[in-house]
Amino acid sequence: MHLFADIRARVLEALDAMIAAGDLPPGLDFAAVAVEPPRDPAHGDMATNAAMVLAKPARRKPREIAEALAAELRADPRISSAEVAGPGFLNLRLDPGQWREVVRGALSAGADFGRSTLGAGEKVNVEFVSANPTGPMHVGHARGAVFGDALASLLAFAGHEVTREYYINDGGAQVDVLARSAYERYREALGHAPEIAEGLYPGDYLIEVGEALKAKHGEALLDQPEEVWLTDVRDFAIEAMLGMIREDLALLGVEMDHYASERALYGTGRIEAAIARLREQGLIYEGVLEPPKGKTLEDWEPREQTLFRSTAHGDDVDRPVKKSDGSWTYFAPDIAYHWDKIERGFDSLIDIFGADHGGYVKRMQAAVAALSGGQVPLDVKLIQLVKLFKDGEPFKMSKRAGTFVTLREVVEQAGADVTRFHMLTRKNDATLDFDFAKVLEQTKENPVWYVQYANARINSVLGRAAEQGIDVSDAALARADLTSLEHPAELELMGKLAEWPRTVEIAARAHEPHRVAFYLYDLASALHALWNRGHDDATLRFVQDGDNATTAAKIALARAVGVAIAAGLGILGVTPAREMR
Repeated sequence: MHLFADIRARVLEALDAMIAAGDLPPGLDFAAVAVEPPRDPAHGDMATNAAMVLAKPARRKPREIAEALAAELRADPRISSAEVAGPGFLNLRLDPGQWREVVRGALSAGADFGRSTLGAGEKVNVEFVSANPTGPMHVGHARGAVFGDALASLLAFAGHEVTREYYINDGGAQVDVLARSAYERYREALGHAPEIAEGLYPGDYLIEVGEALKAKHGEALLDQPEEVWLTDVRDFAIEAMLGMIREDLALLGVEMDHYASERALYGTGRIEAAIARLREQGLIYEGVLEPPKGKTLEDWEPREQTLFRSTAHGDDVDRPVKKSDGSWTYFAPDIAYHWDKIERGFDSLIDIFGADHGGYVKRMQAAVAALSGGQVPLDVKLIQLVKLFKDGEPFKMSKRAGTFVTLREVVEQAGADVTRFHMLTRKNDATLDFDFAKVLEQTKENPVWYVQYANARINSVLGRAAEQGIDVSDAALARADLTSLEHPAELELMGKLAEWPRTVEIAARAHEPHRVAFYLYDLASALHALWNRGHDDATLRFVQDGDNATTAAKIALARAVGVAIAAGLGILGVTPAREMR
């Protein structure tokens, strides 16, 4: 049940009736008409901006439209009052029975409560993490992994067909550096002192790779020139690192649907074909870029290069795809990779990059727009830094990794559920503070604990009601008489429950899974507020001794909230807590 959508549909019906009656001109666009919670709950249950957004195209004063719309809506038995406010906003109060139907609808829908058809089966590719296969993942990768996985789950819940994808950056110079680093650990495994020169990867994680190389090759590679062993050691080390990455992702409960290799694009004609497609559109040319003003452009050369006319699709400058020496830039295989996504039939693409890739956004969007004829949108989400603390002090770097705190260290100390939830308590483009002490606190200020505590409380009252002989199955509770749910605190909780389907659609449209975490905290707050009122007012307690009918109604409300919490936590990839210790 999506009450906000139902009332919006009623508003649109009323507007159509006004057009039929000649009160509004025909042909008005209702796309911007919204029905949402008012900023001040004292103003009503819902508010609509219909009169405000239609006034100009209708050439009518907004208050005139609002007054006529209010008259239409007052005839609906679901709407107890419709009052015009300010220049033309319309505040609505609903019959309490509507909120009770939300409870019944949640119990009937169960795990599907809030599920939407918004996506209409649109195929979406969500590419995330895509860490270089040169070592274990760090805490920044953890945030990107959590965000990408939650976004994919959110889009699937909203009716999209989603593919989770990891792009293996195994075609650049960094994998040769990995091979050289692993070779030194191989020498170490054979009893020689490793020569970890500047620029090599110093982390202890490669010691195991060196031991594995020893087990596979014995001394066959020792003292051999690089051209003899580089390819084999590189391939071996990449596979070892990918195995480590998969294990790290599994710790967070992240599973990819598809892994794509950059190296697979080279020598297959795919890069050449993608560039040729752009050339056919007149978007590839030979030229010399102007030197950057005030900043360094990493691929600028003061000589003729092969350039992509990305400015034709909104970029600030044209971008090199081939260097003057004839080799491809890093951008060229990325173009081919995104064309491959388009060719695979995705209707829209989402890339999740670290904040340091901000300069890459416009060029990539330009390439996708050109390759798809503007038919496949690309949304790029940037993941800001995570600042680690412990008891308020900066957390030290990892010795094992050499230069950073690993994802594994974070999960082992905080737990997967806590890590995932807390990583979503800030918008993706805002810096996140992660204090190991605070994320494990049992206080209202700790969102994950507060939401989990609400769910545990719900399970506790369900258990007590069952002991009282009440059937607490969802089917039985959906049939309960809910008319006793009439206290303002109960109605407030039901109103917040009714916002869940709306939250799903708003978050899915904006590609912002943090909205789900925020909603769950607000819903938990409303549940806790009602619970605490029961300390002073016994009639508000969820279990009413000797009154099974009233208890069933109150338990139905609690369980409906639990349904929404479970759905939201499911999207975030967090297991609901049945009890708190």
